Amino acid sequence: MDPRPDLDPAPTRAAMTRDPSERLNRVTSVPFFLMHLLPLLAILTGVSVTAVILCVVLFYVRMFFITAGLHRYFAHRSYKMGRALQFVMAFGATTSMQKGPLWWASNHRHHHRYSDTETDIHSPQKGFWWSHVGWILCDKYAETDYDQIKDFAKYPELRFLNKYDWIGPWSLGFACFLLAGWSGLLIGFFLSTILLWHATFTVNSLAHVFGRRRYATEDTSRNSLFIALLTMGEGWHNNHHSYQASARQGFFWWEIDLTYYILRAMSWVGLVRDLKVPTDQIRRANRVADGSFDIGMFRSHWVKASRSVHAAQASLGQRVHDRRVDAADALTARRSSAEAGIAASKQALEGFVHHSLESAEELARVTRRSEREVGLTER
Repeated sequence: MDPRPDLDPAPTRAAMTRDPSERLNRVTSVPFFLMHLLPLLAILTGVSVTAVILCVVLFYVRMFFITAGLHRYFAHRSYKMGRALQFVMAFGATTSMQKGPLWWASNHRHHHRYSDTETDIHSPQKGFWWSHVGWILCDKYAETDYDQIKDFAKYPELRFLNKYDWIGPWSLGFACFLLAGWSGLLIGFFLSTILLWHATFTVNSLAHVFGRRRYATEDTSRNSLFIALLTMGEGWHNNHHSYQASARQGFFWWEIDLTYYILRAMSWVGLVRDLKVPTDQIRRANRVADGSFDIGMFRSHWVKASRSVHAAQASLGQRVHDRRVDAADALTARRSSAEAGIAASKQALEGFVHHSLESAEELARVTRRSEREVGLTER
């Protein structure tokens, strides 16, 4: 086994460095970036219902070709199928515009061999951008490493598809145009392809960063329900790294794995066979301390969510109570102030009246004195 460093479950960009050959090729990357703008042209062509249906159907059909074909079959040989269906699976996968099937599978095998080390092709420890798409847009990994995929490179039809990987997407794009016009091409093909790209890339960039670890693997792989729903089961990444040969990545019944469900149905009619699945011993072994859970994982999330809601309710109740207390205090203060004002006014009025009465009495005395003086003068 290859020596591996102690890995931090929360990788950082500083953990690894990249050499100059891994820089973005600005020229060859132009079509990738321009393609993201093409669906915007639907503003001019309009969007038909047929184009939207095409977008959804092509997203999930091609996702299955990637997850069941490129990943679980070509990269890990987790089940068997005939040579004709093998070709169909490979051709369908090329329509996703993720290069050739041998290129894809060989790089993925390399990733598992050196996962989260300096040699790993797309470790998120080199940063989100690099693990998500940067490694594809540089020149270093443009060629197929046939030494990693000798078991499938022996088939000439697969080498042909790997060399001429543009045939599949061009054929599908033309078919979408014939079926639904420009809207079918822009939305049905291009938009679904872009969504398919980034959904697939999340397994590289996010499934080693976010989620829960059930098994003590020598990497930072994690399980994520969100990524599993987005990629038809690929989000149970820690499960996958613990038992890479399994055709089933959702090890327990509550872990939704649409790819495995379809493969299981295909096995019933003989299209595929010898599906490898984890035994109870494999599922229960090699647990990590913070990940030894079954349904408890969901219960834990529910408890955390409930506690958050209760905390929010308590905080809101406290704020309402505080505002009521503040309002009551303000009202009491205003009432006291008003009462004090009324008392002061009453006292002032009483003083004024008393002073006025005294002034009137004094005026009356002065008047009577004046009258007496005037009477004496007349005499």
